[in-house]
Formats: sequence, structure tokens, C-alpha cells
Amino acid sequence: MLLNYKQTGQGPHVILIHGLFGSLENLNVIAKSLAENFTITNIDLRNHGQSPHSDVMDYPSMAADVLNLMAHLSINKAHLVGHSMGGKVAMQIAHLNPEVVNKLVVLDIAPVAYKNRHNDIIAALKRVQQHGVNDRKQADTLMEPLIPELGVRQFLLKSYAKDQHGQLQWRFNLAALSEKYSNILANIKANDSCLCDTLFIKGNDSDYILPEYRDAIMAQFKNAQAKVIHGAGHWLHAQKPAAVNKSISAFLMA
Repeated sequence: MLLNYKQTGQGPHVILIHGLFGSLENLNVIAKSLAENFTITNIDLRNHGQSPHSDVMDYPSMAADVLNLMAHLSINKAHLVGHSMGGKVAMQIAHLNPEVVNKLVVLDIAPVAYKNRHNDIIAALKRVQQHGVNDRKQADTLMEPLIPELGVRQFLLKSYAKDQHGQLQWRFNLAALSEKYSNILANIKANDSCLCDTLFIKGNDSDYILPEYRDAIMAQFKNAQAKVIHGAGHWLHAQKPAAVNKSISAFLMA
């Protein structure tokens, strides 16, 4: 499977990996900042954006997709920057193939198994799909009772796009993401500690990286350091882009 991607900038390679229900567009704010000093490859993970769909959805498979794209683009080594689920994909690559990773930046996710937290979102997405509405405003209205946060609905609606027949559809493979959701919550496959330089960036208002996860992080990433972005939650790069971009650039260029 060859992932959809977009390349910008010039210099050492950086690969940007988005989170669940997202697309490469989600990390454009990081891409634009880093493109001044790096060659950016912004990707759509499998079952997202304009990348191919598959019934298989797990971290080893997603990591293999990124490695396949790197080989296709003749990228021997790159910095990896991943948000949420994309952060787990980046961590999985670092464990499976550490030789292709320069530095690793993980945005607001830890190498642990998580409890279910997307039931209402999945139900809202299915509601829109079942009603077959062909208007984003109608889709928003259908989702609002289950997803009261406007920002979350706006994020999801970025992936509600016209197909080849002119009908609005979810670009992500909702059936596969729903069916394999337990694989997305699961931890990565890690046999030993990864020694690559790693930066975990946490949104201060987010509960995705908790103090009790510190031991798991240090056990799997011995050369890890942490940065907290105040005034930001899980979507820290959208809420505090300047602070996040400054932290990433300083780490990669050190």
C-alpha cells in the first residue's frame, strides 16, 4: 500500500503523522513552520484522507506503510513527528526499525493502552453516514447532540468530502476504524527500549499523558524528555501553534 502524501520544503527529512479521524491537513501548521529548514513529508495514514482503505488497522501495519513510503521516496532516515494515534505509529516505527529514525517527537500520547473514549464520536459519525445527508450543515446538526464541542465537529467535518459521484462521504474508512477500534486503543509492540532522542509534548489541559505513565515512557524510550504546553489540550498544535512549533524546531535542530 502506497500512502497519499505531500512534500514541501528542503533540508533533512521530517515525516508528519496525523491522528485518528484526521488527515495530512491537520498538521499543516507544523509543516509550514518546519519547511523553512526541513523537507516535510506529510502523510495520510491508511483508512484516512486519500490513502487506500484496508480491513487491517493496527500499529505494525501502519508503521509498515510509512516505512514503505520512505523506501518509495528514497528516504533512508528521517525525524518523525506524530500526534495522538500518529504518535503511536511513530513510536512503533522507532521500535521496529530504529535505524530509519533520527529524532522522534510525540504529541500528546503515551506508549500505553487507553480506555475507550470515542464511543459518542463513532456513533455521531455513523448517524451522519446512515442519514446520507449531502450538506455539511445538516451533518453538523446531526452530530451536535453526541458531540457538543464545536471544535471537534469542525475537525471531523474536514473529512466529510465529495466522492467521485459528487456525494458527501467520510473520507476515512469508518467501518474499519470502528471495527478495529480496540487495536487503536492498544499499546504499540515493543520488545526493548528505543534509544533514539525523543521529545514528548503534552498539552497541560489534556489527560492523554498522565504522571503514572512516566515509568512506561522511560522504560520504552530511555532518551526521552518532556515539554508541557500551557493553555492547550489534546489539540495542542491547533491551540498553541507557535509554542508547539518552537518546541519541535528547537529539539530537531539541537
